[in-house]
Amino acid sequence: MNEDEQIKQIAERLVGLRDAIGIKPEEIAKVCDLTTEQYLELEKGDKDISVSMLHKISQAYGIELTTLMFGEEPKMSSYFVTRKGKGTAVERTKAYKYQSLAAGFAGRKSDPFLVTVHPTSDETPIYLNSHAGQEFEMVLSGRMLIKINNKELILEEGDSIYFNSELPHGMKALDGEKVVFLAIIL
Repeated sequence: MNEDEQIKQIAERLVGLRDAIGIKPEEIAKVCDLTTEQYLELEKGDKDISVSMLHKISQAYGIELTTLMFGEEPKMSSYFVTRKGKGTAVERTKAYKYQSLAAGFAGRKSDPFLVTVHPTSDETPIYLNSHAGQEFEMVLSGRMLIKINNKELILEEGDSIYFNSELPHGMKALDGEKVVFLAIIL
């Protein structure tokens, strides 16, 4: 499935969520810090919907983040194993790929992802996002520039960072190579 189809499916799930729990677009737009018009544009499925936006919605309405991202309800409550290369994956943009490492576990207190960021041109700005909670990231391969609240840090393989995810943050692969890191959203 290509990126455009995935974005359309996520948008359809957002519309379904609103219908299922009877909330108006104005209410969910407020949760997302958007105007109603901006939010309704996301529901059309023509624009990418950031993980941070989906996280805000999942927190506000008690929906699993991975349910919004992948459309599957978690079923396991004692443990859930994700075999190498088998986690449910979604390409968020051409540069980002998120692979859930716990999508099948219900009632998670955190959302662990294996994230792959492909290199972009040096002129491409870092897209910043923010969401409630905290985040942990550990670089598994490659190098990345991470920007948190206007502070830029370079993380190399084996480096990790834990931060307040309410601060604007974003990352970029360095050296013309992809970077792979573990991200845990709490």
